[in-house]
Amino acid sequence: MGETIQSVERAAAILRLLASGPRQLGVAELAKALGLPKGTLHGILRTLVRVGFVEQDQASGKYRLGATLLHLGSSYLDVNELRTRSINWADALAGRSRESAWIGTLHEGHVLVIHHVFRPDDSMQTLQVGTYLPTHASALGKVLLAHDPYGETPAAPLRAHTKATLIDPKALEAELDQVRTRGWAAETEELTEGEVAIAAPIKDARGIVVGAIGIRGAVERLAPDEGLRMEYVSYVRDAARAITRALAR
Repeated sequence: MGETIQSVERAAAILRLLASGPRQLGVAELAKALGLPKGTLHGILRTLVRVGFVEQDQASGKYRLGATLLHLGSSYLDVNELRTRSINWADALAGRSRESAWIGTLHEGHVLVIHHVFRPDDSMQTLQVGTYLPTHASALGKVLLAHDPYGETPAAPLRAHTKATLIDPKALEAELDQVRTRGWAAETEELTEGEVAIAAPIKDARGIVVGAIGIRGAVERLAPDEGLRMEYVSYVRDAARAITRALAR
């Protein structure tokens, strides 16, 4: 294997970490996670900010992915057939359910969000395209795990994002069996407290699951009285079937 450039590897590690979740990270958090001296980290971050790959919040001083990098990522995703064939159906799903619609695919053991439609209201929302979601704690991830041709479940220990997150591998595998049987997945406050998500598989012309589409919204709207509203499951499955038909053409 040829020589690698350490500063580029470190910059890539910073970008991956910032892409792993919706929150911003400070220098101390980044340094601890990556095992780098703060001085070294400052130099790399200054360069990433200068080229637009990272932005610094002036109020908190914390860092997030920059618009330039997100634009480059979107340019790649635009040529992805799954995304281009799914956009109209995702828009329709958001309009029908009145919730945000998400499309994801497996990438390096996580769910890569390749399309995100805002909930159709006036609330403040953040675009999540390019975000990584945990497979075991998201409805999109459960669908993709259940139909993963390699049949690999996440290695223990599983991270608990909330007190409701499934962290027992056996319990997760039992739920994945249910997902395969019923054709859809759900998670109630397993990734984010107060939120519920529903997802269904998208298949290509060969019948192989290549992605998942779903919605995410407040627990009081999608699962009042601790019971999932099944009409939302129907909305999601209808969208998944429509995209599957589009991919088969």
